[in-house]
Amino acid sequence: MSTITTVLEPLAEGKLHRNIDWRGAFWVASGVPALVLFSIGGIAGTTGTLAFAIWIFSMIMGFLQSFTYAEIAGLFPNKSGGASIYGATAWLRYSKFIAPLSVWCNWFAWSPVLSLGCSIAAAYILNALAPVPLFTETSPDVVAYIAAHAGTSAADAITAVTAAATPAIRNWTLYSHTLGPVSFTFNATFFIGAVLMLIIFAIQHRGILGTANVQKYIGLLVIVPMLIVGVVPIVTGQINWANFSPLVPLAAAYAPEPGAWNIAGWTLVLGGMFIAAWSTYGFETAVCYTSEFKNPGTDTFKAIFYSGLLCMLLFILVPFTFQGVLGLNGMLATPIVDGSGVADALAGMVGGGALVHSLLVMLMILALVLCIMTAMAGSSRTLYQGSVDGWLPRYLSHVNEHGAPTRAMWTDLVFNLIVLAIASADATSFFFILAVSNCGYIIFNFLNLNAGWIHRIDNGHIARPWKAPSWLLGIGAIFAYVNAIFMGAGAKVWNPMALWAGLITAALIIPVFCFRHYIQDKGKFPDHMLADLGMTGADLSVKKAGMLPYLTLVAGVVVMLLANWFFVI
Repeated sequence: MSTITTVLEPLAEGKLHRNIDWRGAFWVASGVPALVLFSIGGIAGTTGTLAFAIWIFSMIMGFLQSFTYAEIAGLFPNKSGGASIYGATAWLRYSKFIAPLSVWCNWFAWSPVLSLGCSIAAAYILNALAPVPLFTETSPDVVAYIAAHAGTSAADAITAVTAAATPAIRNWTLYSHTLGPVSFTFNATFFIGAVLMLIIFAIQHRGILGTANVQKYIGLLVIVPMLIVGVVPIVTGQINWANFSPLVPLAAAYAPEPGAWNIAGWTLVLGGMFIAAWSTYGFETAVCYTSEFKNPGTDTFKAIFYSGLLCMLLFILVPFTFQGVLGLNGMLATPIVDGSGVADALAGMVGGGALVHSLLVMLMILALVLCIMTAMAGSSRTLYQGSVDGWLPRYLSHVNEHGAPTRAMWTDLVFNLIVLAIASADATSFFFILAVSNCGYIIFNFLNLNAGWIHRIDNGHIARPWKAPSWLLGIGAIFAYVNAIFMGAGAKVWNPMALWAGLITAALIIPVFCFRHYIQDKGKFPDHMLADLGMTGADLSVKKAGMLPYLTLVAGVVVMLLANWFFVI
């Protein structure tokens, strides 16, 4: 470690601190299961009775892929920032521009968790403090309205009475506007979400040890209730097995009519797999903290493995119970699809009266806070290490006295305040952001799953603290193309422009990287970038994998475009 830290100090004005073991990383990553709250309603709305199977298959894929990440992370005991940093180095021999693409795509995949999570948490808080009143045809207010407005239908009367009784804060907006495929607004959701974001920033400012200690207690308060939500309905016999059939796609998204296994049906299914990946693969963030581990040789594998087991349990159990209790019509309700009513629904599945319901809703808000903290810790370290390694602007490499990458955190914060204004507008804008973000995540996964075998070829002589079985490495490479199909076919399910917006966002790294590499660094990478591999810049000219990485990239693009052309709704 001493070699690399000596080199880093002049650039970074400090360094990350080795303060945690794998348990600390496990608790920091324990916010990942709460990502199920982001899209459980959307996936149910687009895939219907297949929703539980989508989560199961996606989680299994994520778990198998993680073994590739565990191996390559072990090659870099002195780097943080996650699998994208470790995998990017494999591509560096073959293109200066592919390596930073991996880092960039991983960052803009993870960073919006802050804004999307804060928008959902703000919606939960508004539901608790200023709920929209519920009326039926027999409610006195509805009956009185019909009597005073002869000829009014019951449905119209309920709409009118509900609008009149809705708290003003629910409809208050300082400013709103439409911009291309999305809208943005500065409403109550935005301002509540911004306050939550600032609170989380303050916690993260104390460094990784302080973050891990806080998240350990929040994690316990969140994981246990999520287990309760997943287990209690099964034990109490609330699961209706009829809610899992027929196992066919929907005829159309957000409509209860069953469809068929035709091209349109498969497109909706692939759309579900596409958006589920953003949540189920997320526990790879457990290896974001390699240079902050006390013993990276043993802590790295344990961190991602046990985080994966936790996610395997909760990502399978919660969606299964959710569907078994609510059924198709319940999952297609507007508050479920847009995410604002998911906490109420999960709390209602447990029963126990108003107090238990309120307590569980509060714990769901804590779950979102936990995953937002996870995202800020991981994404800021991706920016930090990307800067230290010469891919992103130099200012991001600053670290404060607690070992927290504060300039990267501020960059995350400002970026997410902008995204929060979009996510707060409506469900369409929310899922557009989520889909664009996931395009970056799929690109990162494609590059990193292939980085496993590239590292084996080019750096096979380097000792690995943990080495994945070759068959698992091969499965990861195959899954890279499966993920490309998800992206090409599935992004359009969430927004017709999502795929192209995602590709454009990914391309933004080109001017950013050119500024750092050619203007700030005069075309040379920092010497310490390859220190963990025992290499220098001159060694990059040796390309043992030959044309294989280039053919892999071409094949990935072709698979994605063919999937986009073939699968249509």
